[in-house]
Amino acid sequence: MILFYIRHGEPIYDPDSLTPLGRRQAEAVARRLALFGVDRVFTSSSNRAIETSRPLCDILRIKPEPALDWINESYAWNELSVEDKAGHRHWCYDDERQLAAFSDPSVRALGERWCEHRAFDGFPSFGEAVRRMRENAFPLLSSLGYAREESRTGFKVVRDNPERIALFAHEGAGLLFLSTILDIPYPLFAPAFSMEHTGMTAVEFTDRGGWCVPRVLQLSCDAHLYRDALPLNYQNRLRF
Repeated sequence: MILFYIRHGEPIYDPDSLTPLGRRQAEAVARRLALFGVDRVFTSSSNRAIETSRPLCDILRIKPEPALDWINESYAWNELSVEDKAGHRHWCYDDERQLAAFSDPSVRALGERWCEHRAFDGFPSFGEAVRRMRENAFPLLSSLGYAREESRTGFKVVRDNPERIALFAHEGAGLLFLSTILDIPYPLFAPAFSMEHTGMTAVEFTDRGGWCVPRVLQLSCDAHLYRDALPLNYQNRLRF
């Protein structure tokens, strides 16, 4: 199985939709995914993610699966954002105080139990985010043929799935989702990587003697935007 994780196109957050550029980005990534071939399409329950998936569904003439509410960005934002001294909210991986805690060797030594560290005693929602993602991401993968077992990294292959799956969602929720399924502790993963608008991440699930360790083939690739001569904009700071 190959899982394509795609961030939504350039958004308008209120009302939840895409900008004209976001719609062009969605069309570009749709043409690219159609070349690869996609068997099933999942989306978050956010309208901007659903809108981003529509060009692909139109090209392939397939209906998306029921929307996945648990990967809606609103949950991740409520659980993983923090307030600075000026009263502005930021993702925890963009906050100086949280980054200092994330880099603490004693935090990193806890692995997937990182949120139990005393540095995060004032942020119980961090643990809630981790639990919520595990309680939903693993059942999704199990339904696709790959069952999580806690005894080791990776997944037991219940059935080797030849399908190619597309999941359209978000950056904040996506960093937590990928860190969870790849078994990379969030404090290591989230500060080090970003996802751009319609950036496409491809994760391969291969049966290796009844066991599978997911492998990232590419992360937030935007070659489709370059091909269509659309502007490249990284984190709303670096524009090309």
